[in-house]
Amino acid sequence: MLDNVVGMLVIIFVINIVYVTLFTIRMIFTLKSQRYLAAITSVIEIVIYIVGLGLVLDNLDRPANLAAYAIGYGIGVIVGMKIEEKLALGYITVNVITKEYEPDIPNALRDKGYGVTNWVAYGREGERLMMEILTSRKSQTHLYNTVKALDPYAFIISHDTKMFYGGFWIKGIRR
Repeated sequence: MLDNVVGMLVIIFVINIVYVTLFTIRMIFTLKSQRYLAAITSVIEIVIYIVGLGLVLDNLDRPANLAAYAIGYGIGVIVGMKIEEKLALGYITVNVITKEYEPDIPNALRDKGYGVTNWVAYGREGERLMMEILTSRKSQTHLYNTVKALDPYAFIISHDTKMFYGGFWIKGIRR
């Protein structure tokens, strides 16, 4: 009897980790306009969801099943987020404002393969160099480290880029 109860708890726990992980991945695919991958993932996700929920609802007399379901859900969120970090799908736009006006920074970034658009900006304390850089999410940490090495006091902000047309990146992607 005890083996059966523990086995049921483990099954519910694992099912919910898998379900929530797939849910997270499906949402990422949806946000990144990967509609077919999102659809395929959702089919698998819903089958797993129904099986797991069915096991809990058929055994509501055991509060431990509900606890295993809830804990599995929470861990599934963490696992899904870790997988999302590893996938790093898509592109980001990074805006960099340097502490001092330093015209050599854009060329140093271009030499490393980044597409950089730059201009002079004016802040509270005078002239600044403003740069806009498009990069893949997989390269963002490397870009941040490169910028910090060139100007440790640079202000860096980034946001997801949904679509882009033309320019330096299109030539590189087509290759």
